[in-house]
Amino acid sequence: MTKIHIAIVVSKFNDFITKKLLHACLKELRRHGVDERCMTVVWVPGSMEIPVTALRLAKKKNVNAVICLGAVIRGETYHFEVVANETGRGIMQAGLLSGKPVIMGVLTVHTVSQAHKRSQDKGVNKGRDAAAAAVEMVRLLKKI
Repeated sequence: MTKIHIAIVVSKFNDFITKKLLHACLKELRRHGVDERCMTVVWVPGSMEIPVTALRLAKKKNVNAVICLGAVIRGETYHFEVVANETGRGIMQAGLLSGKPVIMGVLTVHTVSQAHKRSQDKGVNKGRDAAAAAVEMVRLLKKI
């Protein structure tokens, strides 16, 4: 099988969660046989900066898929909805515009506790799920 090149865009905001998502993501990619030299990690300030970075990476010829990792946790204002909705929309657009898998691994949760439950080392971890989805989609798109 040819090598799979994966780019990962990670938000620095709420990094106490995003670092755990990234760790599980990288571990899962290795488990699926992705060579560490074929993984690129790019850190961005917050989730709103993920889509433009993901699109730029997805347009690179040597990138097969982009994984987007972030954690948007509800606060007291409408800001949560704006960030969650527009980040999700931008990630989807990056995939459509590039024709490559751009995987949504951005948590959008109501509480820090919910974020922790979705970023466990041994239990549920959406970074792990995003990595598995990226590899599966790269392989699927190569077939069709």
